[in-house]
Amino acid sequence: MAIAIVLISIASAVFFALGIVLTRFGLRGLSPIQGASISVPTSAAMFLLMSPVTVDYGNWHPQSALFFFAAGLIYPAAVTLLNFVSNQRLGPNLTAAAGNLTPLFAIGLAILLLGDWPGPMQAIGVTTVIIGLFLATTAQVRHFPRHHLWLLLIPVLAAFFRGAAQPLVKIGLADWPNAFAASTLAYCGSTVVIWAVRLILRTPTAPPDRAARFWFAVVGMSNGMALLTLYTALTLGSVTTVAPIVAAYPLITMGLTWLLHGREPMPIRAVLGMVISVVGVVLVLRG
Repeated sequence: MAIAIVLISIASAVFFALGIVLTRFGLRGLSPIQGASISVPTSAAMFLLMSPVTVDYGNWHPQSALFFFAAGLIYPAAVTLLNFVSNQRLGPNLTAAAGNLTPLFAIGLAILLLGDWPGPMQAIGVTTVIIGLFLATTAQVRHFPRHHLWLLLIPVLAAFFRGAAQPLVKIGLADWPNAFAASTLAYCGSTVVIWAVRLILRTPTAPPDRAARFWFAVVGMSNGMALLTLYTALTLGSVTTVAPIVAAYPLITMGLTWLLHGREPMPIRAVLGMVISVVGVVLVLRG
């Protein structure tokens, strides 16, 4: 079981990273809100099409469904918008870097809502993961103009929403342990939010940029798989175990950014941070 939780959590981290990196291609032709109004409904449509064979409607649990839908109002809806804006202003690496805070928010709320206290070894592991991620990403911040550092509040807020959604969904999964149901209802809620925001802001119709539309559709599928694997991992394990592993996605983001966007070679400090983060994940699992 422990191995399955690790592999599924790592898969979630990979999909999260892939979605962030591919977003850069879509933002070349569409604005963040236009992109979100494509990516989020794409994910919702994907899950709804699969739902007849993936969602056990016979075990429908109204309270769990409400938790899943409510979680979707902030994640992926708000997180997607914030990440797209952050990606446009800060780039994929700094956007992912703020994800370092996600396990802090997730575990903190899990303690408050679920009484899910980490053991001593897990606490050391979580701290080690965050230290490693901090080392790996601060090199990016050092090269960013100081008068624009306030923009980091955008991805930090996204990290808070992402962390807050995890214990909410975990509560729902206790009575209806179906990750597909959680993902489907979350994306339905997110689609409502995204299009409500677009109508309120009176966002103009997206130009016929087929390439950008294609990339945002791919981003939607990648983010959808990230959410599904995250909720699957939460079905099998605790927030304390899953959140630190998934939070390693900034490291994967840096590697994919270098491969797909031709960035500068990864500094030694980043490599050291990766090694420390891996050690932290091992400590979490041993706890």
